Amino acid sequence: MTVEKAVFRFAGLMVLLSLALTEFVHPGFFWFSVFVGANLLQFSFTGFCPAAIVFRKLGLKTQA
Repeated sequence: MTVEKAVFRFAGLMVLLSLALTEFVHPGFFWFSVFVGANLLQFSFTGFCPAAIVFRKLGLKTQA
């Protein structure tokens, strides 16, 4: 698996988790989805993603 695929999978998982928490725990977890979306948006402009840094440190390779 590459860093890029791992980032997309992680983001998708976090959005689904946030939606489940919003539905079953507290509506305030909606803001977690907003945070994930905002992070993806800023990544599209800046190329900076904290999750990608973590995945690289865990040994995943980037796409060539």
